[in-house]
Amino acid sequence: MIAREIISDIVPALKTSDTGLKALSWMEIFRVSHLPIVNNKEFLGLISDTDIYDLNMADEPIGNHNLSLFSPYVTADQHIYEVIEVVSRLNLTLIPVLENKNFLGLITLTDLIHSFAGLLSVNNPGAIVILELHHNDYSLSEISRIIESNDSRILSVYTRSPEESMKMEVIIKVNTNDISSIVKTFERFNYNIKASYMDNEVLDSLYDKRFESFMRYLNT
Repeated sequence: MIAREIISDIVPALKTSDTGLKALSWMEIFRVSHLPIVNNKEFLGLISDTDIYDLNMADEPIGNHNLSLFSPYVTADQHIYEVIEVVSRLNLTLIPVLENKNFLGLITLTDLIHSFAGLLSVNNPGAIVILELHHNDYSLSEISRIIESNDSRILSVYTRSPEESMKMEVIIKVNTNDISSIVKTFERFNYNIKASYMDNEVLDSLYDKRFESFMRYLNT
């Protein structure tokens, strides 16, 4: 997924003839703290709500003021991961998208969240298992083989390395709600299961079966 595919069709850009008050009104409506200033297709920079509050005459056109504008942007063919990195690093609520130095549109933080959720298959039914392992022990091919051997497949997978730990976490979403057999297989191969999340009904059924097995054991 690249930047041009997630451009907002709702949030507008400002012109130098627009007033600071108009900019603040739009920021409030669209719940952002920045807006791009564009003349024709030329991107002039981002203006923030703080910039506007610092103006002496916010009811005058923005172009009447001597602004030192912040000018971050991404290009139309940059991947969503790169877009997220820029927005996160600069603490922005939106980022302009340019192609051949022309302004194409902008991507809001909300657009990024929805698009990234799609990449992670958040809306797809399934369960999540989190593995904790040393970096040298990470093998996606082996993890996939274990999951597929249990008649399931990976919907999404990503890793994180907590600062306080020497190990990494592998967060996996699979296309089934009952991952009890997957968890058992991982444990058989000496994987450390840090956490797992299944559908509540499946969990209840699993706990009921374990309770019944335990009661049968006590009665023997």
